[in-house]
Amino acid sequence: MLPVALTIAGSDPSGGAGIQADLKTFHQFGVYGQAVITLLTVQNTQAVYQVHLLAASLVADQIQAVVADMQPAATKTGALGSAEIAEAVAHWAQSSAVPLIVDPVMISTHGVPLLSSDARYVVKHNLLPLAAVVTPNIPEAELLTGRSIRTEDQMIAAARDLLELGCKAVVIKGGHSEGEPLDIFHDDAGVLRLPGRRVQTRHTHGTGCTFSAAITAAMALGASARDAAGRAKGFLQRAIESAPELGGGQGPLNHFARP
Repeated sequence: MLPVALTIAGSDPSGGAGIQADLKTFHQFGVYGQAVITLLTVQNTQAVYQVHLLAASLVADQIQAVVADMQPAATKTGALGSAEIAEAVAHWAQSSAVPLIVDPVMISTHGVPLLSSDARYVVKHNLLPLAAVVTPNIPEAELLTGRSIRTEDQMIAAARDLLELGCKAVVIKGGHSEGEPLDIFHDDAGVLRLPGRRVQTRHTHGTGCTFSAAITAAMALGASARDAAGRAKGFLQRAIESAPELGGGQGPLNHFARP
């Protein structure tokens, strides 16, 4: 049967991030995508103009409706917005046996908050312990751990802090660091370095969403978290390098890249 993956995230009407990026990535990996919307944005490649949160009960009802009919093989979360939505997702995830990939989206590419401070607490203490993989970038990892992260050793230390919360694996994304980007994957088997190549481009909208969606799709296909992270890294690199240069701001990646 065709594998199914579920994304629980916000909507980007410009198509570069959020559930739109997730669904494109699922499709490119050959996985059927389901999408539960948590929040609506008014945005394009240049700015986020409005953010509207859905009621937590509506998010919970969406989840129950889709999983009752088509059980996903893997699930990911993106922007959750409020503590109530994060709690609703965590409540469902407690009873779910499928791998959960948590992308702790806190701020949009354009600097607009997508997770309240009280929601950050719920994500850290209620959702992260349930995760098969957590995929923060460096600023998100700093907020979750209280650490300053400038070096590879500090990335590894932060990943260990997050593992102590109960999640099974962590990928700290190094795109915000200086020099060539390095992602650090850490699980109970140890550290895996995922080096990349810095691309001089402004078209990087949706990189975090695409990366976590690629991990989700690969795990829905049966890959281990470690192998899925490697596949996702390669896909993201090719998607950035071949970005279609759309829009007048930070444009989208090439979701037609080879997975």
